[in-house]
Amino acid sequence: MSIRISTNYSPNFNPKKRKVRQIKFIIFHYTGMKTESDALKRLTNIHSKVSSHYLVKNNGEIVNIVPDLYIAWHAGLSSWKNLESLNKYSIGIEVSNSGHEYNYKQFSKKQNQSLKKLGQFLIKKYKINKKNILGHSDIAPTRKKDPGEKFPWKYLAKFGIGKWHSLLRKSLIKNRRKKISSTDKKIFFNNLSRIGYSIKKPTKFKKDKFFNLITVAFQRRFRQELINGKIDQECLLISQNLAKKLN
Repeated sequence: MSIRISTNYSPNFNPKKRKVRQIKFIIFHYTGMKTESDALKRLTNIHSKVSSHYLVKNNGEIVNIVPDLYIAWHAGLSSWKNLESLNKYSIGIEVSNSGHEYNYKQFSKKQNQSLKKLGQFLIKKYKINKKNILGHSDIAPTRKKDPGEKFPWKYLAKFGIGKWHSLLRKSLIKNRRKKISSTDKKIFFNNLSRIGYSIKKPTKFKKDKFFNLITVAFQRRFRQELINGKIDQECLLISQNLAKKLN
């Protein structure tokens, strides 16, 4: 596979190399800053204490910021299934986008094409399981919104980069906003746990608020047309479909 990658190295990474077999995840982010140049400066500034392995620019250019075998500082406090602090196990990919705070926009076609190339390249190189391709909000739902509901998850899944449900849109629309029972809500969150979301409530969050944030994270990823934090029949169907596919 032919892929062009430029370099602009950051000092923000752990000095000790990790083993190839430790790389099990790819985590996507958006930069969430007003300009691309500001984002690149932040990712390479020693005082910011943040970085990623790659940045995908608006024009599709792929920049390597931290070599793969070093731990970049992109995930922060995070968890998925039985793992915590996913920096240790992941490659972080930042995608240039102003994000929810600064007029969140569609990702460009060139970015989508580069995400496809880079994703396939890394999956093949490190033998990463498709179900371990995640977004920042998946692993840190109480803190993060990125890469957000405009990220091309469905498109990337067609090329083996991440998972998507196999339900027909007609069926989903039919069940959108339909109420579910309290028993179904328990089934929904059990499905989310099976998929990989951590549903253990942090002590500082009230129960309702925490479960709302988890639901929003799930919707940003798998029900991108309506992000309202409310569990309906559509969300339940999608969660059931994915729980079966991802186990």
